[in-house]
Amino acid sequence: MSVQLLKPPSTADSPQPQALLQLPGALEQLHHWAQVSPLHNALRHKRHGHWYAWRWIDALRDVERLADGLHQQGFNQHSRLALSALFEPDLLLLALAALSIGGKVLSIDHELGPEALHQALWRLRPTHALVDSRQQVLRWLAAGERCMAPQLLIARQAQPRLPATSSGRLRVFSELLQTRETPRRQTCWRHPIGAAQLWSEEGTEWQGGLAVLLEQWLSSGHSLAFPEARRSACRDRRDVAPSGLLLSPQRLQHLANQIERRLAPADNWRRRLWEWGIAHSHRTLPRLLIQPVRRLLGFQRLQFIWQPPSSPQPTVPAWVSAFKRNIA
Repeated sequence: MSVQLLKPPSTADSPQPQALLQLPGALEQLHHWAQVSPLHNALRHKRHGHWYAWRWIDALRDVERLADGLHQQGFNQHSRLALSALFEPDLLLLALAALSIGGKVLSIDHELGPEALHQALWRLRPTHALVDSRQQVLRWLAAGERCMAPQLLIARQAQPRLPATSSGRLRVFSELLQTRETPRRQTCWRHPIGAAQLWSEEGTEWQGGLAVLLEQWLSSGHSLAFPEARRSACRDRRDVAPSGLLLSPQRLQHLANQIERRLAPADNWRRRLWEWGIAHSHRTLPRLLIQPVRRLLGFQRLQFIWQPPSSPQPTVPAWVSAFKRNIA
């Protein structure tokens, strides 16, 4: 019987381009906004039914604390941090902290099954990883039994009833941050006329999406908001009423389908009235006809929907297409 020796990929092999975060100048931009607009809102996130905000100076301080926490956990310029979760402030700030140390930052789809996750870990070989749910923690621990497991797994929240063997490899994000300070709770939203507010409801299943979010957020200096969960995205979007959406083509198609379900059938007189309003939205009366649906979706202040130039364009309602703009 012959025995084949399985070798991990060579360290000279580079991960897939869409999985590796490449964003030169990101830290300089963060420092710029922390100096120019230190008390302006940089990030917003809904947690446990309440909105919380990070000012630019808060974001910079958290990145510095996280960099120190990563360094204490053995992260250096030769390390690789894998991110596998929904996009939210903790994930963005941890990515910037890893970049500030000089390590590599990778994205892995947080919805991968056990076998696909095993293959991704074998190919990308992360040394550290951030995951979200308890199910993810268990999948990563199980996958690590079969291949090159990260030396440290970072969970966004406390994970009850985990195997005792995982205690040395698992840390909670708050422990890495090394502070008891919490983001500022916002009891109300203020939208000055003309103020921009970016919005994302994506996760690491969007390959290349992390670079899009960081680039648009840091280059513009606009606040970036996230929903509490994927299932509450529409409700939370109404709270925010964003001026710009950062969406993948797949998520835009999902949004188009959501809009279609809220409209009357194609042969209905209400649908024809709606389409007339879209075609003449520059006039007052038609604009009033379409405004209720826009408010229901949180689009009353919407000015653009980001889309990459080379992506296949999904079929979306005409009034959504009017907002699509390439700002890459």
